[in-house]
Amino acid sequence: MTAGFRPEGTEGGVLPQGRTEQTDRITMRFNCLIPAALVAVACLGSPALAQSGSFAPVIIVNDRAITGYEFQQRQLFLRILGAEPGTIETEAREGLIDDRLRLDAAAAAGIKLTDAQIAGGMEEFASRANLSTEQFLQAIGQAGVAPETFRDFVRAGLIWREVVRAKFGPKVAISEADIDRATSVVAGRGQGPRVLISEILIPVTGGIYTEKALLAEQLVGEIRSEGDFARVAQLHSAAPSRNQGGQIGWIPLTNLPPQLRGIAAKMGNGQVSPPVQVAGAIAIIRMRGTSQGGEIEPGNISVDYAELLIPGGRSAEALAEAARVRGEVDNCDDLYRVAKGLPAGQLKRQTLMQTQLPADVAREIAGLDDREVSTNLTRGNALVFLMLCKRSATQSSDYAALAEAAKAGAGAQVAVSESGETPPVINPDLGFAKGPGLAVMRDELTNQRLGQVAESYLQDLKANAIIRTP
Repeated sequence: MTAGFRPEGTEGGVLPQGRTEQTDRITMRFNCLIPAALVAVACLGSPALAQSGSFAPVIIVNDRAITGYEFQQRQLFLRILGAEPGTIETEAREGLIDDRLRLDAAAAAGIKLTDAQIAGGMEEFASRANLSTEQFLQAIGQAGVAPETFRDFVRAGLIWREVVRAKFGPKVAISEADIDRATSVVAGRGQGPRVLISEILIPVTGGIYTEKALLAEQLVGEIRSEGDFARVAQLHSAAPSRNQGGQIGWIPLTNLPPQLRGIAAKMGNGQVSPPVQVAGAIAIIRMRGTSQGGEIEPGNISVDYAELLIPGGRSAEALAEAARVRGEVDNCDDLYRVAKGLPAGQLKRQTLMQTQLPADVAREIAGLDDREVSTNLTRGNALVFLMLCKRSATQSSDYAALAEAAKAGAGAQVAVSESGETPPVINPDLGFAKGPGLAVMRDELTNQRLGQVAESYLQDLKANAIIRTP
């Protein structure tokens, strides 16, 4: 499911199914340890060990007991999920206490879950290991983890999602200014680790997600090489990179949706990810290289700027008009009001990669911050009122080339599978070279903000709880 708080196809949702800050802290490790950890799971425990815990209370949380058996089970479960050996006992204790508080909060709010919701959450969690619920239960059962332990773990996360959605969801609003700040160069978006990947984006729409999810799982099973990946991409991907077999150049790790970053950060060269739901699609990636990266590359910086042409060149009248306009506008959007009624072409706004800027514009913009203005340039007999709208570091320089190649090949004959299926229509808004769009960024920021208030709320519940050892 998507890591955004409004998963695709879930009207009014705020937390992805089965995903909370509790589960995400653990599954960053779990995604890449499974299925390798499950292969060796017989060494981690046994059904006999699971029975060694007493059913007597070991912790009391607001008169709700946590038994020795539950404590032992949670430790076994965390070990399978790859928790650090030295932290397992503490993580199990704190996790069980938090779960009791989450359940108390849900009861106080009158929130309940259906069996179908819990089953769906278990299925989603197991799918992160590319397993069915039954396969996952069988695997953890080899280490003595009871199905009820897994069910309770998922239930607490799901019900907390509902509590957070009901209590805080309507209060969280992400503005375009928030998104601009988050994607700005100043915020450091695009710095740090970079990845070289191939991508497959299988588009999904309401009502066909299950069908596409099954297809994605089948396709992952067929991929054994880069050639296999390219073949699958050409037949099933809707991203502009399809015509290059899904290959894109180096991109910042932050170009990937949050639900893919943790997976990609732990992948080795040649590894293929499990299918992951992202906005509007199911994603599969293949790792081809990793780099620690560093500063933002100029080729990954996009520049949104506007030029308003004021007749008169550098005359006193033109400069006075430029000063008047500057006094009336706070941002580039305001220029549309100023230019209302003017001849077409007198106001031009565009977004280019920094390396694609005209030389004179690049020189002027280099010294500007967002929403600052230069009047040093002229075009013929017109003064250029040049405004930097914003710099962003969310696109790869590869994206423009991929989009143009896809556009050029739009009328070309497309490959057809043996079953007669033709590839989906290319969607230029898909693809990780493009970087996260407005909807993805809004979901990501909502996720972050709700995660912060949810953690604060949980700490308040803990501070006001009576927690004791019998």
